[in-house]
Parts: sequence; C-alpha cells; structure tokens
Amino acid sequence: VQLQASGGGLVQAGGSLRLSCVLSGGTFSTYTMAWFRQAPGKEREIAGGIWRSGGSTFYADSVKGRFTISRDNAKNTVYLQMNSLKPEDTAVYYCAARRGGLVTTTILYDYWGQGTQVTVSS
Repeated sequence: VQLQASGGGLVQAGGSLRLSCVLSGGTFSTYTMAWFRQAPGKEREIAGGIWRSGGSTFYADSVKGRFTISRDNAKNTVYLQMNSLKPEDTAVYYCAARRGGLVTTTILYDYWGQGTQVTVSS
C-alpha cells in the first residue's frame, strides 16, 4: 500500500487549503483513513480521521469547526478541507491508513504518506 499526499502550501491566516491523499495498492474502502500533523519540535498528532464508509469522523479539538475530513471511495482519495487557518496550524501534514477502527494513536496506523508542508503566515 502506498499513500501520496498533496495540496500543501503557503497561505495567509484566515485562508483555506485542501489536502488530498491517494491510496494505491490496496482496497481503499477497507481502510480507516486519517490526517496527522507534526509541527517543529512537537509530537505528531491527529487532526482528523474517517471510518471506512465515511459514516464516522473524528476531529482534534484544535481543528473542530474549521477542518473537514472526507473520502471518495471511488477515487481512492481522502481529503482534508482546512478553513480559517491559523499560524498554529503550520506543520507537515501526513495521511495515514489502517485496517482497523478509527483511533487517534499514531503507532496504530499501518501506512503513511510522505507528508505535505502547510505554512500559515500571520
């Protein structure tokens, strides 16, 4: 299984970005998907996650109401729509996949994308 993330960039505070992550080499609909992020000097943390069918989602408190995770099983793609971005959202964003349920622990995810940089200027 391989994950390819894209969509990062530089944006001003208050702006928006949409990240995409394509899964290949596996049956996408059988994987729970998540977006994690890691800021310099900090541990990797979950931003949002979505169950296989898309019927259940999870968001970190810090992004609730601003970020939306979604998936298109026909396109093998998971998205993270990020609105009202803040400088503290600056981080490398990683997509991740696992066969089990929706969890927030980094080590429980089996596959990882290469990361995409998101930088929010004030």
